[in-house]
Amino acid sequence: MTALDRRRFLAAATALGASAAWSGGRAAPSQLKWTERRDLFPQGVASGDPQHDSVILWTRRPPTSGEQAQAKLVAEVAEDEAFQRVVASAPAAPSAENGWTVRVLVGGLKPSREYWYRFVDANGAGSRIGRTLTAPAPDDPREVRFAFVSCQDANAGAMNAWVRMLYEDRQAPPDRRLDFVCHLGDFIYEIVWYPEDRPQGRYDRKIRDVARYPNGVKFQDMHYPTTLDDYRAVWLGYLKDPDLQDARAWFPFVNMGDNHEFSWRGYQSIQKFGDQVIWGQTRRVAANQAWFEHQPARVIHKGALNRFDAPDVANTPVAAFDDQGLGQEPNNLAAIGSLTSYRALRFGKNVELFLTDQHAYRTEDPNDRPEVNPLGPPLAAFPEFQPQELTEMLDAGRAYDGGKPPAEIRFGDKAIPNFRKDQAPVTMLGATQKAWFLKTLKASKATWKIWGATNGTLELRCDYQNLPTGLTKPWPGAGYADGGGGDWSGCYAERGELYDFVRDNKITGFSVISGDRHSFWAGYAAKALPPKAFEPVGVAFITGSISAAGMAEALEHTFPKAHPLRALFLADRPNAKPEHTMNMTMRHGVRSALEYTASRDVLKARALSNPDLSPHLKFVDMAGHGYAIVRAGPAALETEFVAIERPIERNPAPNGGPLEYRVVHRAALWKAGERPHLEQRILEGDPKLSI
Repeated sequence: MTALDRRRFLAAATALGASAAWSGGRAAPSQLKWTERRDLFPQGVASGDPQHDSVILWTRRPPTSGEQAQAKLVAEVAEDEAFQRVVASAPAAPSAENGWTVRVLVGGLKPSREYWYRFVDANGAGSRIGRTLTAPAPDDPREVRFAFVSCQDANAGAMNAWVRMLYEDRQAPPDRRLDFVCHLGDFIYEIVWYPEDRPQGRYDRKIRDVARYPNGVKFQDMHYPTTLDDYRAVWLGYLKDPDLQDARAWFPFVNMGDNHEFSWRGYQSIQKFGDQVIWGQTRRVAANQAWFEHQPARVIHKGALNRFDAPDVANTPVAAFDDQGLGQEPNNLAAIGSLTSYRALRFGKNVELFLTDQHAYRTEDPNDRPEVNPLGPPLAAFPEFQPQELTEMLDAGRAYDGGKPPAEIRFGDKAIPNFRKDQAPVTMLGATQKAWFLKTLKASKATWKIWGATNGTLELRCDYQNLPTGLTKPWPGAGYADGGGGDWSGCYAERGELYDFVRDNKITGFSVISGDRHSFWAGYAAKALPPKAFEPVGVAFITGSISAAGMAEALEHTFPKAHPLRALFLADRPNAKPEHTMNMTMRHGVRSALEYTASRDVLKARALSNPDLSPHLKFVDMAGHGYAIVRAGPAALETEFVAIERPIERNPAPNGGPLEYRVVHRAALWKAGERPHLEQRILEGDPKLSI
């Protein structure tokens, strides 16, 4: 290692807020005394953001009551689990200012290699042993395999998906194991119920005592964090879960936060509770710091080695927004700028992964504005969906209809002023992040350019216009209904801009992976659906949740039995949970769902499918829990959905319990100008209403 290389490596470690360790290539037996003391490392160990020559290691070592001073640690990295071939070591110093966590960037490693690591204090008390993997070299043509996951609610769910993933990976031959896990957010849920606040539980789930906030606030029966100590408390509560700890100790993780790492209805540094707006600059900084402290990731902050340098901000009203909807109040900008997490990671010749932040820079969701509330009563007759043209008007703002937005927005007998008619289209990415994303995407030479979007991009649609006469009120929309705003489904203008860029620049191998919806989806990346031109430019997938409850589970408990449209969402069965006809409604249309509820004949129901409703979909399961696996090689990309039983309680089986189904979608690499094509194979189970 030259002096210049060392300076560059140290500069990189400093930018990532990590200590630095360098492997000189020589392996020797460990000289450290080590006795495993997991009790002294209560959140376990983890590794993250592997590259072909480096990886970040993490642990937390708080002081015990009998220690006069915090123990200094040494991080060791070896080529074997017995640490007879140690290749790197470095000191690491936990302290109160970093929440007793440490991050170590280890460089000089070999590509596509398995390494083992541990942390040891001066007395020989050590963490558990962790395992990590480096990425393939940039020119390596081997297939890349990884899982993508999201939405783990430890407050009201179990982590059986991690048990299943670990079981299958350990059973697999070494050359068929996963290279990493991509976590697409909602790693924690900042919303916390205390068991005494919900003795009835949530749906069929009991409430677990995952965290208590020393300074939090309560809204309705939910508790929310307000300070760094609060955010740290929920992170520490989640990371005590043994199954999550086992996964973090076995797989390197690539992490991107979603909304719950800061605030459920938050954007930029602003929070909403009901219709109340909270200026939350100090909360955003606290959330960013807690995320940084507990995730081993190559993110940019303004601190020094192993320290987050939190800016001094005040909770101040944000009154002025630029044309991209970014609040220009200085405290807002400083809070957002305290952590930059969007980034790209390369895995061999075949995969480049682009991770974007959908909440730190986005504009407010106009569907969440109080001005829309008067439309609620007529919309109540048509649950879960609204007219597509309403979403398009709210999304496009002044750009709607070629720059001729209407002065008012009407639905049924209700009308509201078009408060968006003079405003720019909604952005999920913000100007700076979007420019980075498009530039980096265009420059990529990887076979598969995989966008980790965190929020789902596949449209939620319903053909309420095809309801039989007399079943309910006439549908007052102009045509199709959609799921409204909030994620990429209703972000028509910006999603179209991104997909036009892919088309115009002849980018092949474009793929999207997402989470957030607590459901499994597979289909095509397209800017528009019939009656507009349907021109897919890539493939897209959404993974079910690790444990968080989804729409299907919620509707089982909340959808009125007597509602005239119940059959479009649930098909009741005696002495059993309802079947989820909402999958068929979105995949095939209302006539198919009504036929299935009446006859329970799935083939007869599919025969009534509306071909223009969802040409973008191959699969949708609004009740899905589990994870997805991507296999990306030189000629094709496969995405496998591994769906587990509803994780209400921890399953003690070594494999985490039985599967609901296992389904694979395969896309051969297409050429510029060609349409991608997905082939579907059901390997296990019968997801009959999802296909």
